[in-house]
Amino acid sequence: MSRWIDIAALDDIPRRGARVVKTPHGCVAIFRTHDDRVFALDDACPHRKGPLSEGIVHDQAVTCPLHGWVISLSTGLVQGPDEGQVATHEVKLKAGRILLDATRLLTRPAAA
Repeated sequence: MSRWIDIAALDDIPRRGARVVKTPHGCVAIFRTHDDRVFALDDACPHRKGPLSEGIVHDQAVTCPLHGWVISLSTGLVQGPDEGQVATHEVKLKAGRILLDATRLLTRPAAA
């Protein structure tokens, strides 16, 4: 059973931008692409935990601001010669609002 949480209006996030949702279970970055698609990933690069929400959004990927790792917004997989993966979260748009499925957040331990 999913638990959808209303995060923000789509227009609250600039195209090719991101916002952070802080939860007791960690931070989630919500990304908006140039064509208004919305994705959600844990806000930490698998390389050195760089804040992905501060990275550059291009096509359907984000480039980590610390060391340039490129991560797929749809799968969380690192693209290129490096390896790693970031956890993804299900999001959907409804009447111009961004909804985040909090099911995964509720099943993991709280952030220290």
